[in-house]
Amino acid sequence: MTDDEPARIRAAGGVAWRPAATGVEVCLVHRPRYGDWSLPKGKLDPGEHPLRAAVREIAEETDVQAVPQVRLPTVHYRSEGRPKSVDHWSMRAVAAGGFQPDTEVDEVRWLPVDAAVRLVSYPHDAEVLAAFAALPPVTGTVLLVRHAHAGKRGTSTGRDTGRPLDEQGWAQAHALAELVALVRPVRLLSASARRCVQTLHPAAALLDLPIEVVGDFDEPAPGQQPEECALAGAARLAELGAAGDPVAVCSQGKVIPGMLERLTGRSDDFTTAKGGGWLLAFTGDRLLAADRLQGRAPC
Repeated sequence: MTDDEPARIRAAGGVAWRPAATGVEVCLVHRPRYGDWSLPKGKLDPGEHPLRAAVREIAEETDVQAVPQVRLPTVHYRSEGRPKSVDHWSMRAVAAGGFQPDTEVDEVRWLPVDAAVRLVSYPHDAEVLAAFAALPPVTGTVLLVRHAHAGKRGTSTGRDTGRPLDEQGWAQAHALAELVALVRPVRLLSASARRCVQTLHPAAALLDLPIEVVGDFDEPAPGQQPEECALAGAARLAELGAAGDPVAVCSQGKVIPGMLERLTGRSDDFTTAKGGGWLLAFTGDRLLAADRLQGRAPC
């Protein structure tokens, strides 16, 4: 951005969908201010994570509680003279309240995808809907995170597996809990290292779920080959994805790239920052998409 370029507007929303007799229906909103039909979306609050903003905006505009599954295209255009980017996710509707029209949104419609494409007012919304329609059915989601900050190896006494989160790490863990809750997991699984288990503590308290320690997500032990760990971890992730219920998993930096390489069949950069992670969508035991969790919006 140049010095004279106005600040970019960041927004998020998505395609909320529900099963229907003839397939699926998606949710559109009518905005009286603009006289248009569009996908539900809205601006990020200061410091808000885009994924949380997408879930919040869909709930605020439609009274639909939705669970994110797959990242859809980000669209870019100008709004009121400023550049604007809107991140989208496919989201499964799990509950709906009693919608009340207001000055922002005065009507909500659930339509088959082809009817929704014809109704939306903007080509970029039609493109997002087309990307959604091209997806195979999502049967399971896994939120895979790397443990939060815990200092450096060798800075604590005792075995490295006992190294705890530091102050920065606990702040990251509390922030992660908000994202973990968005996918409504029924299970929380962790590698056996103390810092991994602690990373899920705030989410466990928020969701009232136990943390299950699973050795398949551990870094290689002395004498163990990294390939062996990557294969075991990838197999466990595929098993969890095929099971159908959303889950959250905390693993380690030396394991996550190898697991994702095997699940995707690609040698991309899957390096994951501490406290970062991926939203994984499965169709059966096959990985459909791996969405790197983005950072929060600037405060």
